[in-house]
Amino acid sequence: MACATGRPALGCAAVTATYEWRGLFTNEEVNALHAEAFNTQLFSEAEWNWVQLVRQHSLGWVVARQGQQLVGFVNVVWDGLVHAWLQDTMVAAAARGQGIGTRLVAHARDGAKAAGCDYLHVDFDDDLRPFYLDACGFAPVSAGLLSLD
Repeated sequence: MACATGRPALGCAAVTATYEWRGLFTNEEVNALHAEAFNTQLFSEAEWNWVQLVRQHSLGWVVARQGQQLVGFVNVVWDGLVHAWLQDTMVAAAARGQGIGTRLVAHARDGAKAAGCDYLHVDFDDDLRPFYLDACGFAPVSAGLLSLD
């Protein structure tokens, strides 16, 4: 009986996560989480400096930790006034199924609302519809996407 997944099991205590709006993180942590969450290459800090990017361009972000381990992250970008967007919602594979993603989005919503935003937008692939629409409460809307490749 392994307790490392964080899922409750007979004789194992549930692992709780802590959430922090604009919480501290390292580029190494988020680059590793991003590579795992999106099945992409592992970028170096020189290639993708999350700390610098979010400080320059984001309204905020939410970090989720189990102990010292980063297990979740979401970036919240905005127009500087009333619209905010979720970008790069990520949960570590070992921590999925515990409600961490839903709570990341809830903390992002609260942070955007506290900043005076009226709307929180998100784009997602079809397989994530149940997560964003059912679990997180987003309403389906029509939108467009233009590839700049």
